[in-house]
Amino acid sequence: MSLSPTAALSVVCALIEREGRILIAQRPAHKHLGLCWEFPGGKKEDGESSEQALRREMAEELRCKIQVLEALPPSRHVYPTMVIDLLPFVAVLAKDSAEPQPIEHLAIKWVTLDELDRHTLAPADLPVVASYRARRAHLPGI
Repeated sequence: MSLSPTAALSVVCALIEREGRILIAQRPAHKHLGLCWEFPGGKKEDGESSEQALRREMAEELRCKIQVLEALPPSRHVYPTMVIDLLPFVAVLAKDSAEPQPIEHLAIKWVTLDELDRHTLAPADLPVVASYRARRAHLPGI
């Protein structure tokens, strides 16, 4: 079965920054890409903007609130069973946010950009890492 471009799922993800680190989350073993690490996020629902979807997903998956800082370039990834259009955003925890909790993940952790290479990331997140590295290289003081 071939998937048409219209079959792509729109998925948002957040690179939540704190003190020079970003938050990653480990997928449950029984799910697609089980035990891989990812930037938290999920599917957009009908009628939601990308930022609305991202805020909803962070509340559902991590029980936290975020402040979106900027969008990173979107990317398309073709898995054997699905195509996703990934819409990544750089964010920080909102001032009134609770500490993130792994509600739908096995674990979460704050890692430096260099430490990301020590984790098996979901393949769709690899272009996001490249975009994020390029962004960080152009920011003074980071």
